[in-house]
Amino acid sequence: MGALIEELTRIRSCDPDRIARVLADRPRADLASEGRLLVIACDHPARSALGAGPDPMAMASREDLLRRCVAALSRPGVNGFLGTADLIEDLALLGALDGKLVWGSMNRVGLQGAAFEFDDRFGAYDAEGIAAAGLNGGKMLTRIDYDDPATARTLEASARAVDSLTRRGLNAMIEPFVSRREDGRVINDLTPDAIIRSISVAQGLGSSSARTWLKLPCVEDMGHVMESTTLPSLILGGEVSRDPQAVRAAWARALALPNVRGLVIGRSLLYPPDDNVEAAVDNAVELL
Repeated sequence: MGALIEELTRIRSCDPDRIARVLADRPRADLASEGRLLVIACDHPARSALGAGPDPMAMASREDLLRRCVAALSRPGVNGFLGTADLIEDLALLGALDGKLVWGSMNRVGLQGAAFEFDDRFGAYDAEGIAAAGLNGGKMLTRIDYDDPATARTLEASARAVDSLTRRGLNAMIEPFVSRREDGRVINDLTPDAIIRSISVAQGLGSSSARTWLKLPCVEDMGHVMESTTLPSLILGGEVSRDPQAVRAAWARALALPNVRGLVIGRSLLYPPDDNVEAAVDNAVELL
């Protein structure tokens, strides 16, 4: 076990109040004053999604994962981080979130591969916790399966979360998909029409969309897709690709659209095919 885990465990054991102090005292960024954004996303482990590329347990080592996150966040042009409380607190203790925008991931109960995967209840951050930690907003996964009654609960909970964040002046980031089960696996429909339908549902959640942003996959005909919303949107990275150049070209086309504010990327930058996190992040920054 490495020195990083030893030190973080010591703090959590002997001085847990230090976490709140560090979060309260860290220099923060203002979403309204930032231009194009590159946000590092790492909320996958809390949903039992530890795989990246060909390795189904790539994120099993917390020390390795933290080192990759710290490396990515240290690169010029990286504006923010999205994650669950455990990772946000560790990274704050390491000083990696100073001056960054930070979003807390809110609903992680729909575990990958579970019979209840579509039951995306809110078991991570709530709006009160996000405000108390001094974060900029909260992110919610909102999968829509027309054949699964759990979707109704997810939509209702997402609407309540949007309202709760908005009342506190916090950003609500919604990641919507039209999804279905095939051979026991959850499949997201990435056709343009399906993405447009998911956007239409997501942007209507809550009693105000004034502080709602979207987190969207990069799909074919993004120009047509983005005609369906006036909400600021960030493009997500998705699975690690075997063709990073093609992915970067698709990101660049999406970034040319006026309502796309930037990128929110996880595994594609933290676990690139050549394992060079710094170079992968720098290449993404160049697109902004």
